[in-house]
Amino acid sequence: EVQLVESGGGLVQPGGSLRLSCAASGFTFRTNAMTWVRQAPGKGLEWVSSISSNGGGTVYVDSVKGRFTISRDNAKNTLYLQMNSLKPEDTAVYYCANGGRLNYDTRTSGQGTQVTVSS
Repeated sequence: EVQLVESGGGLVQPGGSLRLSCAASGFTFRTNAMTWVRQAPGKGLEWVSSISSNGGGTVYVDSVKGRFTISRDNAKNTLYLQMNSLKPEDTAVYYCANGGRLNYDTRTSGQGTQVTVSS
């Protein structure tokens, strides 16, 4: 059974940083591309970033380029999202998903982790 558990969210002031983690189990993590998506209050899911299976390829939505970094540790079956220079518009529930930019599947995502950027 695929299981993804997100953690690391919280309340942070504008300009602050957070590091999200996603612990994966139930599938061969190292062979799968992975993705972060987010859902802001009252809005639909927004794709944020994806990473290739070996970590060599990464892509980002324009609004987070230069501020967020996606990475993974295949030995630990864990996906990360380092978020710097956070803005109020980054406030959302963040989910990790199995798959890449064009084929991620949120049906097996976890409960997500809340990120709130506010002064």
